[in-house]
Amino acid sequence: MIFSNGMPASAFADVEWVKSSDSIGEGNCVELAQLPGGEVAVRNSRFPDGAALVYTREEMVAFLRGAKRCEFDGLVD
Repeated sequence: MIFSNGMPASAFADVEWVKSSDSIGEGNCVELAQLPGGEVAVRNSRFPDGAALVYTREEMVAFLRGAKRCEFDGLVD
């Protein structure tokens, strides 16, 4: 299967969606899934059947490194 941006997250069959333990089951979190080709899909847990975005491994590494360095903290403070 070819995965692309904007596909309904429900079309991502046989993937395991994971989210932060900080979401505490309230449906207010970003969920991620590893895809067979190494990409990572991202969806909004409030809309589990909504559109998902697909990122390359390199894009996710760059994002996570920036998050660990607090580069995005100003967006939520």
